[in-house]
Amino acid sequence: MKLLIKGTCLLLAATIVISCATVPLTGRRQLSLVDEGEIQQQAALAYKDFLGDSKTKVVKGTSQAQTVQRVGKNIAGAVTRFLQENGYGDQYDFSWEFTLVDDDQINAWCMPGGKVAVYSGILPVTKNDAGLATVMGHEVAHAIAKHSAERMSQSIIAQAGGAAVDVATSEKSNTTRAVLNTAYGLGGQLALLSYSRNQESEADRLGLVFMAMAGYNPNEAVGFWERMAQAKQTQGGGAPPEFLSTHPSDARRINNIQKLIPEAMGYYKK
Repeated sequence: MKLLIKGTCLLLAATIVISCATVPLTGRRQLSLVDEGEIQQQAALAYKDFLGDSKTKVVKGTSQAQTVQRVGKNIAGAVTRFLQENGYGDQYDFSWEFTLVDDDQINAWCMPGGKVAVYSGILPVTKNDAGLATVMGHEVAHAIAKHSAERMSQSIIAQAGGAAVDVATSEKSNTTRAVLNTAYGLGGQLALLSYSRNQESEADRLGLVFMAMAGYNPNEAVGFWERMAQAKQTQGGGAPPEFLSTHPSDARRINNIQKLIPEAMGYYKK
């Protein structure tokens, strides 16, 4: 039994070492066990289904919709230049789409492959083009850093590790097994939350660079996140303790962004 567990652990360790990729700019090594091309194909289908859903109200032809398109194209152009200038151009084949959705949610997202949705509810918080560029740069950064693929890969390893724990405790009492598996599950969950917070911070860093290259002053990002924090308080949504949250606390995020601005200003082109 011990040999089986040891072999499983060695196999997992070898898989982790072999299956790694590098995030542009940050240089962080990340786990990559899934095919990015397949994820992008599925994302494109999901995006199409989302836009075609009767509950989704796509906004076209308005000044706000045109703003989303304009800022989105500027960010996409900056991302393309950044990737080409840093030797990553051949690793990305994005088909960009930018859509404004009539929805009161304060939200925006970017699927793998460059499928972006901006909810109208976030526009009062963005206030201007630079604020919108902050949001879109951040969300696009998640796709460029392939965070979705990384999270899927982490889940695969977590599930494999959980199976190993279950085998290792098969001869223990039901109570002992329950305690051990619960401890493993909680530990694994907190580890994944930590990874998610790291990904958020990484997206902040990349997003600042992208908005700067697109011609938007990175200093404007601080104001946006301050407004976002205020909007959350106005809505009455209590934030969980940071160690149990997938996002950094508002104060920590704003503080980190202020530290990252000098780097981003090196890319700023008015």
